Amino acid sequence: MRITSGDVPRRRRAVTLTTAGLLSLGLLVTGCGGSGGDEGDDGSGGGTITLRVGTFGSFGFDNKTGAKLYAEYEKLNPGIKIEETNVADGQKYWDALKLRLSQGSGLADIQAIEVGYIAEATGEAMSGKFVDLGKAEGVDTSKFLDWKVKQATAPNGSTIALGTDIGPMGICYRKDLFEKAGLPTDREEVGKLWAGDWAKFLEQGEKYKAKAPAGTAFHDSASGLFNAVVSSQPDQYSGEDGRLRWESSLGVMKAWDTAVKAAEGGLTAKLRQFDEKGTWNAAFKNSKFATVACPSWMTGIIKDQAGPANKGKWDIAQAPVPANWGGSFLAVPKAGKHTAEAAKLAAWLTAPEQQAKVFAVNGNIPSTTDGLKSETVQNAQPEYFPGVPVGKIYSEAAQQIKPAPIGRWDGQVKTFLTDNGILDIETRGTSPEKAWNNVKKLVDDKIDQ
Repeated sequence: MRITSGDVPRRRRAVTLTTAGLLSLGLLVTGCGGSGGDEGDDGSGGGTITLRVGTFGSFGFDNKTGAKLYAEYEKLNPGIKIEETNVADGQKYWDALKLRLSQGSGLADIQAIEVGYIAEATGEAMSGKFVDLGKAEGVDTSKFLDWKVKQATAPNGSTIALGTDIGPMGICYRKDLFEKAGLPTDREEVGKLWAGDWAKFLEQGEKYKAKAPAGTAFHDSASGLFNAVVSSQPDQYSGEDGRLRWESSLGVMKAWDTAVKAAEGGLTAKLRQFDEKGTWNAAFKNSKFATVACPSWMTGIIKDQAGPANKGKWDIAQAPVPANWGGSFLAVPKAGKHTAEAAKLAAWLTAPEQQAKVFAVNGNIPSTTDGLKSETVQNAQPEYFPGVPVGKIYSEAAQQIKPAPIGRWDGQVKTFLTDNGILDIETRGTSPEKAWNNVKKLVDDKIDQ
């Protein structure tokens, strides 16, 4: 899955937070399965091993709103207890994880890694800190999509992480709001409105705006739209050599221009996705926008945040251009206390059968070929989207994905462009030229490639 990030004041955010800053945020946890913890060899006692899983966003493993995979694994393995620590903000999660890795302590037994940072994790400076899961018991990397395995493969050939999901994209839209604005509601007809061109998507936004129900906007977030558009482009932040080329990237420029046009045209609700105050989450429930760029994992967020009152009101149309936004991995730090058991758990959680279960509940579509082909995925129609062939929509979209090159700094540059560029245009009225220059200065100051 993909989580954007940021904190306030945004322009003063450092790329790596200080230890004191992380402690104040509650992101550093001692005794989390890393060296220096106070947990005994038997975990929580009585011969039980406690495995801690560090995640961000919503992975769908949990026993509360997810697929209850932890409870299932514990039942299959009576000597294992699983505890998940979750941080909503993906950037803060990553900053904290990098600090813990450098110190060799405070680490969970399993740590999630988002695709925007996997190139950094597989680099020479960091890859040696993770267990080679390609050699771990129960792991068969041939079951994963080839490009997903390549993303997590270090220069020395080690597989530092196993893919949890990918992010084929659609457009989720509110049928009732579209009807009130005079737009079609059938998903096939809706998809045809903007097929092949993000400019057509904005044209429909203008039509929606002309007859919009009071208090609603066409789209949730200009920065979210930026992420969606750039994710559909073959040319993104880095070249094949892994070096940044974002300033000359046609994909970045197209995404920037599209997002700026939406922001300045009043087509968005001016929201920052995944904000800490929960404003974006609340906007789902309060029906503040009619569309959201919708990777498969976004359907789980809609289910959790839009609430029972909006069940059955959302549908999913094809995206203007096929795209992959997000997707994550599970890695096992070598500094953990129970690396062998953690590797077994990571292998089990990412196996096709478990990936299919997560998709059925949470919408995170499998990164394994068998998972994508499974009846559970193909026939999935989640309760929150009655009558919507969610599995078919996203499995078909997954077949159209053409992965773009990724580099070590892609995640950081994406954050600067959205949180310190597009968001300032959208919410503060900053001129696009000034916002672009602010991003350029941040990249120049914070990233040394």
